[in-house]
Amino acid sequence: MSEEWTDAGLYGRLRVERGDLGPARWLTERRPGYGEFGTVGGVAAPGFAAYARVLHPAALDERPVRWETVAAAYGRSVGELTDWHEVIGVDRFYQNDEEYGLAGVWDEHPAEGPTPGEVARELIPVLARHTDTPERCWFGLWHGYGRREWPGIPTFPTPEREEILLSGALADVMSPPEAEPFDELPDLWWPQDRVWCVGGDVDLVSTYVCGSEDLIAELLATPGLEVHRVSSGDRVG
Repeated sequence: MSEEWTDAGLYGRLRVERGDLGPARWLTERRPGYGEFGTVGGVAAPGFAAYARVLHPAALDERPVRWETVAAAYGRSVGELTDWHEVIGVDRFYQNDEEYGLAGVWDEHPAEGPTPGEVARELIPVLARHTDTPERCWFGLWHGYGRREWPGIPTFPTPEREEILLSGALADVMSPPEAEPFDELPDLWWPQDRVWCVGGDVDLVSTYVCGSEDLIAELLATPGLEVHRVSSGDRVG
C-alpha cells in the first residue's frame, strides 16, 4: 500500500519542489526525434558530447558481481548494447523464471529501476569532480513508483514518464533510502550548471550518464563500475 506524502516537503534530505518547475524545462523542450523514448538520450538527456552505460551488478550472496564475470562463466562476452537476458542465455522476460542463477557465480539478477545504491556511491565522487555546482543539483523522481502518493505535487514530462522535481546537494541523492529503506533513488540527476545528466528508469538494469568526454573517460576507468560507451540514439537495456 502506498503512503501519502505528509512530511515537510522532503524526500530524504532532498527538497520536493511544489512550485516552479523551470529548472527541468531544458529536459521537457525536446524537438521531435531528439531524445526519444527507449533511447539513451530519452532516458538521460540529448545533446551531450559523450554517453556511457553503467551496468547494475548481479549478485552472489548479496555481493556485487560484474556482468563480464557472469558472461565468462557462460562462454559469452558483454558489449555496449548487450542485454542481461543475452548474458545468461534466457528469454527476454527472465523475471518470470522461478529458477535462476549459476552456482558459485551469481544468484540474483541485476536490480531493475533507478541507480542502485552501490552504483550511486561510485558515481557520486566522479560526478562531483565534473561540476562547479555539486551543492546545487536537481533530480527527477518518477511519480508512479507507488510507494508514496503525491497529492498536489506538480510533475514535469520526460518521454513516457512524469517526474516530480527535487533539489539538493549531489551527496544527498543517497538520502531517501537512508531515511526509508525501500524508497527509490531519483531517476534523473543534473547539476545547476547542467554539464552532465544521469538517467535511469523503472524497467532498466542500467544507468546512463551523459556529459563531457573527460567525464565519460573517468567513468570508464573507475574500478568500481562496469561501464560501456554508448551513443545518444542507442536503445536502452
